[in-house]
Amino acid sequence: MSLRNDLKALKEFQCEQGKCVLSVYLNTDRSEQDQQKGEWKIRLKNGLKRLEEYLVLSGEEDQLKSYKRLRRKVEKEIRGNQSHLQKSVVIFASEEGLWSSHYLQLPVDTSFHWEKAPVLDQLEEFQKAFPRTGIIMPNLDQIKIYDAELGEIKDTRVYEFDIETDDWKVKKGAASTDRIASSANHVDDYQQRFENNLNRFYKKMANQIEQMKRDRKWESVYIIGEPDLVRTLEAQVRIDVDQCVMKNLSNSQSSKVLAQVFQ
Repeated sequence: MSLRNDLKALKEFQCEQGKCVLSVYLNTDRSEQDQQKGEWKIRLKNGLKRLEEYLVLSGEEDQLKSYKRLRRKVEKEIRGNQSHLQKSVVIFASEEGLWSSHYLQLPVDTSFHWEKAPVLDQLEEFQKAFPRTGIIMPNLDQIKIYDAELGEIKDTRVYEFDIETDDWKVKKGAASTDRIASSANHVDDYQQRFENNLNRFYKKMANQIEQMKRDRKWESVYIIGEPDLVRTLEAQVRIDVDQCVMKNLSNSQSSKVLAQVFQ
């Protein structure tokens, strides 16, 4: 589920009795000066330890037992996803049926909370600052599109040009990458035809991009790729483009693309 949809449910969640929700905001951004050696591990350990000490002093035995179980679950979740860490981890957990974890390309202020309801202040600020975004990455005969929001990729679509039907098709599995390649001359002819008809081919794709913007309610649009391809596609789409980034990131990890957009 997307973070925006999670937010709706999180705003409605509240403990039936006492406090039962663990909210974790953990900054894991290695680009920051004080994060070069994985200092987030110490902050995670210390932050969770302080909450446990608070519960010990409160004398709330049931809450303490619940908290300890949730703490172990949170620590296991983050340890198991160290290779996927981006700029932050946000987790909301309760034994009353709540588990929401997100790895974001947005930095957060590290904080830990044990309350009757999820602490959502930072996410609500993100919602205002980082609207739903379409990220379009044209290549010569392939266009990758990310539907992003709040520092996460909600959906990815890859369109490939089918020379036999003279149209764009959604890529489905590895089989869609198979093109007619009977000879080097055939491939060269294919590429030459595409380059010669780039404006016409991109114009067909522009209609689909415009429809996606309406359907997915994009509030901002980025086009990222080689300068000639970016300029050609931008000229064909009848929508406002917030920014064009002249870099070929079509084969880059999504986290690198998001970092370029949400820097």
